[in-house]
Amino acid sequence: MSTSRIAVIGLGRMGWHMAAHLATKGSDSGRAVSVCDVVPGVAQKWVDENGGTAFTDAAAAVEGCDIVITSLPADRELFAVADAILPVLSEGSLWVDHSTTSAEGARVVHARGAEKNVAFLDAPVSGGVDGARNGTLTVMAGGDREAFDRAEKIMGAYAARVTLMGSSGAGQITKMTNQICVVGLCQALAEGLDFAESAGLDVSKVIHVMLQGSSASWQMANRAEKMLAGEYNYGFSTTLMRKDVGLALDEAKSMNVPLPVTTMVGQMLAEVSEMGGDAWDWCSLMERQRHSH
Repeated sequence: MSTSRIAVIGLGRMGWHMAAHLATKGSDSGRAVSVCDVVPGVAQKWVDENGGTAFTDAAAAVEGCDIVITSLPADRELFAVADAILPVLSEGSLWVDHSTTSAEGARVVHARGAEKNVAFLDAPVSGGVDGARNGTLTVMAGGDREAFDRAEKIMGAYAARVTLMGSSGAGQITKMTNQICVVGLCQALAEGLDFAESAGLDVSKVIHVMLQGSSASWQMANRAEKMLAGEYNYGFSTTLMRKDVGLALDEAKSMNVPLPVTTMVGQMLAEVSEMGGDAWDWCSLMERQRHSH
């Protein structure tokens, strides 16, 4: 089995940058990167900028690779890739999935991989497109310790913090926890900014003051000024956040855990979609807040 190639499947806003870091930081080790994306021309565009080899077929992309990295939209795409690559992956291969999916979906693919002696980690990330671009992502992984130990250095090419959270599915549960916490924060930030703006304050000055106090957060530091300016053409889309919130709500229902704030913000995100904001960064909750009065 060759150790000279790593395959990256899924070159969206996150996968594109993660693959680029692997190409740059893996060059000293002689590692070549193969990339694949379902959107025509995307893989070749990435190769034109970063080198490596472009594929339009996932099975062909992973042939001869002992490491596969995926960054996919949801369970459906994860299962489709599993159907394509598990029959051709060599025994002992390692598959690190950075998609945000259901915990059960991750466990299913983990079990399917185990049948072929292919190690699978569910390893969703936090940090957004900026984190992917800067190589400072946080990775929360679920799976076997041996697989995690093999993957840790590889993930270090694009992540600043990499933690094994538990067995298969634990990474996805941790990501759901992250999203539960962050959606409430962003809605509160939208309400606070709208309140200050409606009161006639210099809101940039308000943000500066709050960043020195107890209300400070990543969202405030990185999104407040853009929310104030009504700029949403970047980052993590409303559609994707609605998907993540749905995953958390489904999991919480199965656990009989109430999530009243998350449920409410999920409904608000649906209203953003109705406003035409599917592709906007989800901090466009600010736009809904402004239109609510």
